[in-house]
Amino acid sequence: MRPAHITQILEREFLSTHAGHHTPVMLWGPPGVGKSQMVLQVGARHQVPVIDIRLSQMEPSDLRGIPFRIEQRVEWAVPAMLPDVARHGEQGILFLDEITSAPPSVSAAAYQLILDRRLGEYRVPAGWAIFAAGNRQGDRGVTYAMPAPLANRFSHFEVETHLDDWVLWAYQNGVDERVIAFLRFRPELLFDFDPAHNPIAFPSPRSWEFAHRALHKFGEAHELLVSSLQACVGPAAGIEAAAFIRNLDKLPDIDAIIAREPVAVPKEIDLQYAVASALVARALRAKAERKGAEVYGPILEYAGRFSQREMGVMLVSDMHRAIGQDIFSVPEFGPWAQAVADVMLYD
Repeated sequence: MRPAHITQILEREFLSTHAGHHTPVMLWGPPGVGKSQMVLQVGARHQVPVIDIRLSQMEPSDLRGIPFRIEQRVEWAVPAMLPDVARHGEQGILFLDEITSAPPSVSAAAYQLILDRRLGEYRVPAGWAIFAAGNRQGDRGVTYAMPAPLANRFSHFEVETHLDDWVLWAYQNGVDERVIAFLRFRPELLFDFDPAHNPIAFPSPRSWEFAHRALHKFGEAHELLVSSLQACVGPAAGIEAAAFIRNLDKLPDIDAIIAREPVAVPKEIDLQYAVASALVARALRAKAERKGAEVYGPILEYAGRFSQREMGVMLVSDMHRAIGQDIFSVPEFGPWAQAVADVMLYD
């Protein structure tokens, strides 16, 4: 399932705690596809804490707590990491990350916590959702088969990579538009992981974020940039990305496009992807600066100049995802939409 849809499921599962309809959710997927980040995004959107518990780093007693004697009986001290209304608030997310890497003895200790929302006398507060994530057994991680009693305590979703969803996230989080343009040009490199070869560095949504950071640190030193990109996304993808970025000195003047000057559309397909990504990034910055009225129109006019109209549709579609409904209020939108009506793409 694509990330945008899984995020909606997590949102509704979090909100369902109020009505008592919450079902714990298990996210499956290979490393680097953004499972943990989706959970964190839901917490950030609702401004609630996310308690991340790594069962793979625990003993059964760490979760159950420590016994202590009171007169003639034994009680258990609740671990401080578990959600508590007084310390953490009435709402939040209990996130059991890397749950498939936990030894069976530890995962067994979590059965009652996940299904019954309790451990002995401890109870998970009513406003807290329970989410978990883990790698599949074929992903060459340290994993155990999930016991049937534990699996039956979750609803299960497998996370797939989806370029449009990643591009939207990348624009919203300030990822360098050159990285976005490269992945629009080479979409199959968003995620390229072959567990049979057990690579150290490989392309994934997570590692492309690392590549964005490398570009800002080493962008002025080509030799260092190539090596750093390879260190993030693997040898082949790193070389391709560096070559793509080096070729961007031929990119049209973005300021001239915004000024409605007669700037030609590049003939090279890689530069077309690059100029499209740069224009979407400019539109997003204009929205943040409340200058959208000055920027959206010239971008729509330029989108209509692409000889391959699908490229212009991609530009405007990405722009719509990035800035939202504001694009429809621009006078230039109507003529552009009519010109490309026969190739318009819909989600």
